[in-house]
Amino acid sequence: FHNIVFCIVVGISNVVSFRILCHHFRNHQTSPRMTIKPDKSKGNIKIAAPEVEIKVSRQTMDNSLQSIYQSPEAVAILSVYFVQGALGLSRLAVTYFLKDDLNLLPAESAALMGFTSLPWLLKPIYGFLSDGFPIYGYKRRSYLVIAGIMGCLSWIALGTIVHDASTAFLAITIGSLSIAISDVVVDSIVVERSRLLSEKDNELIDSNSKEIRTKASPAGADLQSLCWSASSLGGIMSAYFSGSLLQYATPKFVFLLTSIFPLIITGVSFLINEQPISNIEAATLNMSTLLRNSTSQLKKIFSTMRNPSIYLPILFIFLWQATPSPDSAMFYFTTNELGFDPEFLGRIRLASSFASLAGVLSYRTWLKNVSARDIIFWTTLISVPLSLTQLLLTTHYNRVLGIPDQLFALTDSVVLTVLGQIAFMPTLTLAAAVCPPGVEGTLFATLMSIYNASFTVGSELGAGLTAFLGITDKSFDQLSLLVVICSLS
Repeated sequence: FHNIVFCIVVGISNVVSFRILCHHFRNHQTSPRMTIKPDKSKGNIKIAAPEVEIKVSRQTMDNSLQSIYQSPEAVAILSVYFVQGALGLSRLAVTYFLKDDLNLLPAESAALMGFTSLPWLLKPIYGFLSDGFPIYGYKRRSYLVIAGIMGCLSWIALGTIVHDASTAFLAITIGSLSIAISDVVVDSIVVERSRLLSEKDNELIDSNSKEIRTKASPAGADLQSLCWSASSLGGIMSAYFSGSLLQYATPKFVFLLTSIFPLIITGVSFLINEQPISNIEAATLNMSTLLRNSTSQLKKIFSTMRNPSIYLPILFIFLWQATPSPDSAMFYFTTNELGFDPEFLGRIRLASSFASLAGVLSYRTWLKNVSARDIIFWTTLISVPLSLTQLLLTTHYNRVLGIPDQLFALTDSVVLTVLGQIAFMPTLTLAAAVCPPGVEGTLFATLMSIYNASFTVGSELGAGLTAFLGITDKSFDQLSLLVVICSLS
């Protein structure tokens, strides 16, 4: 009865959070320096800025926005983003599988999971392939079909034939590759559709008016916010059940259940509005256009990266995120030493998911006009003493203070997640800001690959420190020292 009630609460909170997100982003989809006012006399909308006023037909703008919600392609796009979030259903199952079924030590588990994220470092390559090498005439649809099938087979393999660390590494890596490919492809589709919606909105401006055109697209902004909301909703829905399922089923059953989600990507890929490319066009695109465009893009990227104003911020973000992490060792400690069960860990993930949303909304509401340098500086400064509070848990001093282990772990995770999300948002802004015109898409994908590489390096450094300090699944004597090193780094 307790679990049924909690599941109902989770479902209601998911719906409420989704509605709040959509309402919040819809209210903030225009520039803060721009206002939208109804013009009742002419049935138009006035978009007013300090020195600009643009008149757009209310009915035509509404048609643009409605086309996002009602088109089959929008269902496909939102479904892919939802699946990316919902795949978190297997996150705890993978951790328990490595720990209990394969009997890996904390350092071994951290090292393996760090290397399985390598496919995310090659995202620019997937973009080049999908742009220049159509499969059966399709540049987007075919790659989504392949990604969905790859993901499904990888989870089926984990649930059936995987019984050792090497095959587990291969299966998890293939699953990671499928998510990375689908992420690149659907991001490309969203960029294309947003640009088309922006052009459509610009065509609505009164041609007889001498006012300046605006590049803001309400329809494009709404599409972007809906995609982000769909991914967040999938993550929230899977957070609690990722732990509660392990109370009644094995990790392999969760893997088989997870294998259904990638098939959704394969199914909805046929809803993508894409015209097939003829064999002659494909051959020309493959051999000539791709080579010329790729060479030009690479030259621009290398030329751009030599600029100190570009590579110094990138180097800072990499070094900032490539610090060692004690997460794997802390998982073994909380399960083996403190006795946390999967259901409670699922609750922590659920609370952390809501905390992440709270961090994003807090940044967008109060901190978006604050410089990225100030936010990163202060969040880093504050995070050091806050992350050191884990010492209270590893030394059991929280019990002396009268704070139960579960309550302390839950609140500590929520606070650190909010702070971490606030610190993460300006790094995206900083990464986008350093991209010069002409190579925005490719360079941004490259920057995100570097960003992902920093997490891999941090995971591997954490694994090395865990092994060096002799922390195992039964020995946690040096765990406090590991927490201090990771926090101060």
